[in-house]
Amino acid sequence: MLTKEKTKFTVSDLTPRIGSEIKADAETLVSGTYAAEIRALLEVRGVVAFREIRLTDRQQVAFTKTLGSIVDEGENNIYKITMDTTENPRAEYLKGAFYWHIDGTMLKVPMFASVLSSWRLSPTGGQTEFCNTYAAYEDLPESEKKTLKKLKVVHSFEVAQRYVNPEPTYAVLQEWQKKGTNTLPLVWKHRSGRKSLVLGCTAAYVVGMSPEESSALLCRLRDYATQPQFVYRHEWKLGDMVIWDNTGTMHRALPYALDSGRMMHRSILQGEESFA
Repeated sequence: MLTKEKTKFTVSDLTPRIGSEIKADAETLVSGTYAAEIRALLEVRGVVAFREIRLTDRQQVAFTKTLGSIVDEGENNIYKITMDTTENPRAEYLKGAFYWHIDGTMLKVPMFASVLSSWRLSPTGGQTEFCNTYAAYEDLPESEKKTLKKLKVVHSFEVAQRYVNPEPTYAVLQEWQKKGTNTLPLVWKHRSGRKSLVLGCTAAYVVGMSPEESSALLCRLRDYATQPQFVYRHEWKLGDMVIWDNTGTMHRALPYALDSGRMMHRSILQGEESFA
């Protein structure tokens, strides 16, 4: 594995195709000294993990701001990811996180990256998996790349919620449908020139295909992109912090007891590039 040593800052790969670990202290991260290097690593490796770094909320926000513009969400830029409705009244919507997805497929410009830290863990389950959609695209046969680059996919908040609640009331369905739909390329050509697959549980159907053909293609590509060689599974410890490049990965949480009290704190980097 590649290892690079610097004062208070070391990098090592977690798997061959996705994920790197950085060892550094909180002061070094918050200073922004290695911000450019972390961003570059994030775009190449998709996921960057910091084991038991134990940043405070204030330090996490300060660190996030060294990497780009922070999204104003939650309290003081920290959003609580938990199934405890006393801590997060919208916890029901978070159940969609148990399925492979890209954050922001209902937006023109999705968020660039998310920073997640662990504050309370479930005794069992609750790992987070990430797959590298750049690497998955790159490994496709050239003949399939030519076919896929022409396709558009309609994304829908309703479709993602039906994974969790397949028989909503009409009132709930109306709330979902207020989010509308968003038509995106199946293959995202980034300004860097690299290409990635745009998939996930919000993908409703492929434009111009029959329902059967569309379902088959989206299911097959999801299975393909989430093969072990493209996936990194993070086994959380208290105080861990993980960043992922939302524009080049999908992610999901693995099941855990919803009454376990699991608590994660998230900060988000604003999007910098529209789907194209």
